[in-house]
Amino acid sequence: METLLNRYRNITVLLLVIFAQLVLIAVQVRNDQDVRMVRVWSITAITPLARVLEAVRGGTSGFFQNYILMHDARADNRRLQADLDRLKMENQFLKTEISTADRAKALVAFQQRTQSRTIAARVIAAGAGASSRVVFVDRGSGSGVEKGMAVVTPDGIVGKVIAAYPTASEVMLVTDPEFAAGVVSQKNRVVGTLKGQGQSTCKVDYVPSEEKVEVGEAFFTSGDDRIFPKGFPVGVVRVVRASSPYQEVLVEPSGLDRGLEAVLIVLEGVHQAIPEVAPANAPIYLGTPPPPASGEQAVQPAGPVGTDADRLLEKYRQIGAAENHKFGEGAPGTKPPDFNIKVPPAGAGADAATPGRGDAANPATVQLPAKPSSPAPPPRGQ
Repeated sequence: METLLNRYRNITVLLLVIFAQLVLIAVQVRNDQDVRMVRVWSITAITPLARVLEAVRGGTSGFFQNYILMHDARADNRRLQADLDRLKMENQFLKTEISTADRAKALVAFQQRTQSRTIAARVIAAGAGASSRVVFVDRGSGSGVEKGMAVVTPDGIVGKVIAAYPTASEVMLVTDPEFAAGVVSQKNRVVGTLKGQGQSTCKVDYVPSEEKVEVGEAFFTSGDDRIFPKGFPVGVVRVVRASSPYQEVLVEPSGLDRGLEAVLIVLEGVHQAIPEVAPANAPIYLGTPPPPASGEQAVQPAGPVGTDADRLLEKYRQIGAAENHKFGEGAPGTKPPDFNIKVPPAGAGADAATPGRGDAANPATVQLPAKPSSPAPPPRGQ
C-alpha cells in the first residue's frame, strides 16, 4: 500500500487539491434558489441511501407490528366468541323459562276453569321403542293416580295412564297404535273412535260414508269410553277420504302441538258441553247515532222507522183514532172500522181523518179537510 502511494503520490496530491478546490467552490457558489452547491450535492448523494434504509426499517417495523396486532385480534375474537356463546345459552335458558312459566300459568287457569278434579304432573322420561309412544310422569299412586285415568293439557287430550307406580306413572300417548278413545265432531256431531297410528296424526274409525265430516272441523271427546270426560278437545281434521263402508278421517291431535313438559291427570272427570260452532254470518252491532252537537238541530227521519209490522200497527192505531174505535172492545155485531180510509201522516194531530167524508171517485176514501189559512191583512189606509 505504501509503495502504491509513493508511486502515485503526485496524482493523489493533485486529486486532493482539485477536490478541495471543488469543495471551496461548492461552498461559495449558490444555485438559482440560493442554496449552496455543497448542500445540493450532499443531499443528492445521501437521499438514495436514506430511502433504502427507511424502506427496510418501515417494512421490518410493520411486520412486527402487524403480527402483534393480529395476535391480539385473534385473542379478542376468541373472547368475543365465548361471550356470544354464553349469551346464546342464557337467551335459550330464558326462553325455556318463559315457556315453562306460560305453560304452568295455562295449566293453573285450566284447572280453575274445568269442573273436573285434576292434578298437575311433569314429564320426566320417554319410553323406548321405535313405534311406542309412552312417557313417564312424576305423579303416581301415592298422589291418587290410578290406571286408566285420562291425561290432558289445556290444548287437548294427551293420553291415558296404563301403569301407576308409587312415585311415577306410565302414560300412553294418543299417537300410540294401541290407543283408542271415543270422539264426536263439533259441527256435524259425527261419532267415531280415535286411534293412534304411531305417527303425528291419528285416525278416526267407524265414521259411516254417508256422514258429513269437513276438513278443519274439530273433534271432542264423547265420553263413551268412560276414560275421557265429554267435551275435551281432541284435534282438527286434516284429511277426509271417501271410502266404503267407513270414511278415512285423519286428525292432528291438538294436545301435542306445543310439546310435552307439564300435563294434567284427571282424577275425577266431569262431562262438559261441547262448544257450538260460531256462525259464519254473525250479527253486527250498530250503535245508536251520537247526540247532536250544541247549536245543531237533530235530523229526524223522513218516514216511519221500524219493521213492517210496526208500521202496520201504527196505521191501524191511526185508523182507530180517526173513527173513534177501540180495538178489542165492542159487542158482537157492531160495525168494524174501515181499513180502506187514508190515514194522515204521523204528527198531523188536528188533521185526523173523519169517517163519512169521501170523494166522488172513491166514496170509501176519506178526504181530510184542508187547514184554513189565516186571513190576509187589510190594505193600509182602510
